[in-house]
Amino acid sequence: MALSIAGGMNDVAEPAEYATGEPELDVDLKPYVKPAGDGLTLLYLMVENVHCGGCLRKIEREIGAVPGVERARLNLTTRRLALHWSGGDAVAYKVLAKLRELGYPARAFDPEVLGSADAKAERSLLRAMSVAGFAAANVMLLSVSVWAGIDMGEATRSLLHWFSALIVLPAVVYAGRPFFASAIDALTNRRTNMDVPISLAIILASGMSLFETIRGGEHVYFESAVMLLFFLLLGRYLDRRARGKARHAAESLLSLDQSVITVIQSDGRTSSIPVTQSAIGMRVLVAAGQRIGVDGKVVNGQSEADTSLITGESEPVPLTRNDRVFAGTLNMGAPIEVEITALGDDTLLAEIVRMMEVAEQRRGRYVVLADRIAGWYAPVVHGLALATFLGWTLLFDAAWQTALLYAVSVLIITCPCALGLAVPVVQVIASGQLLRGGILLKSATALERLAEIDMVVFDKTGTLTEGRPTLRGGTTISPSDLHLAASLAKASRHPLAKAVVAAAPLAHAADGVEEVPGMGLRCSTERGEVRLGNRRWCGIDVEDNELGGSELWLAKPDGNTLRFVFDDKIRGDAARVSGDLQKKGYSLSILSGDRPVAVETVAHSIGIGRWLAACTPSDKVARLEQLSKDGRHVLMVGDGLNDAAALAAAHVSLSPASAIDISQAAADAVFQGRHLGPVEDVLQTAKLASSKVKQNLALALGYNALTIPLAVLGLVTPLVAAICMSASSLIVVGNALRLER
Repeated sequence: MALSIAGGMNDVAEPAEYATGEPELDVDLKPYVKPAGDGLTLLYLMVENVHCGGCLRKIEREIGAVPGVERARLNLTTRRLALHWSGGDAVAYKVLAKLRELGYPARAFDPEVLGSADAKAERSLLRAMSVAGFAAANVMLLSVSVWAGIDMGEATRSLLHWFSALIVLPAVVYAGRPFFASAIDALTNRRTNMDVPISLAIILASGMSLFETIRGGEHVYFESAVMLLFFLLLGRYLDRRARGKARHAAESLLSLDQSVITVIQSDGRTSSIPVTQSAIGMRVLVAAGQRIGVDGKVVNGQSEADTSLITGESEPVPLTRNDRVFAGTLNMGAPIEVEITALGDDTLLAEIVRMMEVAEQRRGRYVVLADRIAGWYAPVVHGLALATFLGWTLLFDAAWQTALLYAVSVLIITCPCALGLAVPVVQVIASGQLLRGGILLKSATALERLAEIDMVVFDKTGTLTEGRPTLRGGTTISPSDLHLAASLAKASRHPLAKAVVAAAPLAHAADGVEEVPGMGLRCSTERGEVRLGNRRWCGIDVEDNELGGSELWLAKPDGNTLRFVFDDKIRGDAARVSGDLQKKGYSLSILSGDRPVAVETVAHSIGIGRWLAACTPSDKVARLEQLSKDGRHVLMVGDGLNDAAALAAAHVSLSPASAIDISQAAADAVFQGRHLGPVEDVLQTAKLASSKVKQNLALALGYNALTIPLAVLGLVTPLVAAICMSASSLIVVGNALRLER
C-alpha cells in the first residue's frame, strides 16, 4: 500500500505492511527525501491545524519520541517541520501516522501548493461569519418586537420565537463549526481551550431557547447565541488573515528555490530539470536575461548580474570566471556556465530563510502567553458555571431549569466577546485610517509593537533613496559628449546606461555597438574607438572615488576621458522626517549594504549621525539583535531581499511599496508613494491605537468584574446577560471609533 504525500491533504492510513515490515514508498515521496549527512535523512513536511505554541510543543515532543527520529523542529510561522531520522524510510510513515493521530495532518513541503489550505480556511470562516451576521441581523428585528414590552399575546410571541428558531438554529449549526470542531478536538485529546466554554454557551443558549419555545416560555436567547457567534468569528477571521500574511514571507523565499534549470550534459547536450533534482558539480547554462537558479561559481563566460535581490543595491556586479553566483540573482549580460557548489540548506537563500524563521519564532512568546491565558480562562469559566448550577440547586433548592439558566448566564456573560474585540476592533479602525493614507498593516501585533518603538533604523537604497540612479550635473556636460555617451548607452539595459539615455533622450542609437560583459560598451568610428564603461575599461588606473556615487567613464578616440557620476535621488521629505522623528525622541540609524562614501553622503544630507555601510544580511541581523539586547525597540525600514531577515529580526518592520514582493511580505507594514511621511504617520497612529487598546481592555475587564458576580448571584438572566455582552462589545467598538477623530 503506497502513501502519497506530494499533493493535497493526506488521509494517512496505516499501511497493511506497517506492523509486519517496511511499507512500500510512494514514488511521489522520493523528490522530497534527501540525505542530511551523518547517516541522517531529511524530509520537510507542512503541518496543518497548527495554531499556537502549545501545538508546536506537543508536535515536537510526540514526533521526537517516534523510534528512528533524531530531530524534529517545527516553525510556528511557516508550519514547516524539518524531520531528521536514521534508518529506513518507514519512519516517514510512522511520523505521518502519528501526526494524523494527534490531529495535525501533514504533507510534503511543496511551494506550489503553499497557502491553498489557508485560503480555503479563510473562505470557510468568511462564509460562516456572513451566515451568522445575516442571522443576527434578522433575529434582532424579531427580538426588538418582543423586547418592546408590548402585550402582543402569547400566540404572537410564540410565533416570533419559532421564526427566530428557524433562523438561528441552522445558522448556529453551520457557523459554529469552527468552534465546535476545535472544542471536540480539544476534549478528544483530554485538554481544554477557549472554544469549549464558547461552544457550551452557544449550545446551551440555543438549546434552552428551543426548550423555552417548545413549552411556550416568555424568554428565549437566540439573539445572544448568534450575536456572540458573529463577533467571535470576526475575531477568528482577522487572526487567521494576520497569520497568513506573516507566513507568506518565508514561504515566498522558499518558493524562489523551486525552479527549472538547464543542465549541460557531458556530451555537450542540454536538458531541463527541476532544481530539486540537481546535484553538486553539475554545470548549468544561464542565458542572458535569465534568473540564476542555483548557488555556484562561474566556470565559463563573462557577464553582469543584477544582485539587488540579494544585496538590495541596483548597480549590476561584473561576473567573470570563478566568481560566485546565488539563486535569485539575474544574469543581465551574456550567457554563462555555472557549476553548482551548494544545495538545499547550504544555499544563501536557505540561510536567509533560517534567519527569518529564527527571528519570527521569537514573536511566538505572544502566542504562548495567549495560550497560557486560555489555559486558565476555560477552567475558571466552567468552574463558575458549574458552581452556580450546583449552588442554586443544592444550597437554595432552586429548580434545575432556573439553576441552569443562571449557569448559562454565567457562560454568556463571561464569554470573551468584548475582551476579544478590544484589540481587533482598534486594529480594523486604525488599519482603515492608515490604508487611506497609503499604509497597509500586515501583522496582528504590528500596532502594539509600533507603539513601543524608541529607535528607527533605515536601509539606504530604495528606502531613504528612490532606488533609481540619475546622472549628476547632466546640464554641465557638453551636449556633444552627452549625446555620444547616450548613443552607445541605448544598446544596453544597464541601469546606469538607462540613466544616461534619460539625460539625452533625443540621441540616436549608434551602429555597431558591442557590449563587453562586466566592462562596458564600445563602438568603432572613423576617428577611432569610443568606449563607455568602468574606469579600467576606459584606461583610468587611479582608484579614487572622492565624489561618491556610481560612475561610468567615456573614452573618446582623441584620448580624452569624461566621468559620469550618478546619484540615487534621496526621497523628497527624508530630511524633514528625519528631523521630526529626532525631535519626538526617536534615535535614528542607517544600515546599508552600499559603499561607505555613498552611505555617508546620504546620512549627512538628511541629518542622521549614526550609520553602518557594507553590511551583509547577517550583519544587519546581528546589529539589530545587539540593539535588542541593549533594551532598544527598533523599527526597521527597508526593502530588498537582503533586508528580509532584518525586517523579521526587528521589533517591528516597515517597507516601501517599491520593495520586492518578498520584503513586503516580510515586513509588518508597507507604505506607498515616494515620501517617508508614512513612517511618522504609522508611529503616531500606533501610539493612539495603543491607548485605545488599553482603554478597551480596562473596559472589558471592568465589565467582567462587575457582571460575573451578578450572574453568579442569579441577578442576571440570560436575556440580560446577552444585552450586557452586546453592550460591552458596543462600548469597546464605540471607544475605538474615536480613533477616526
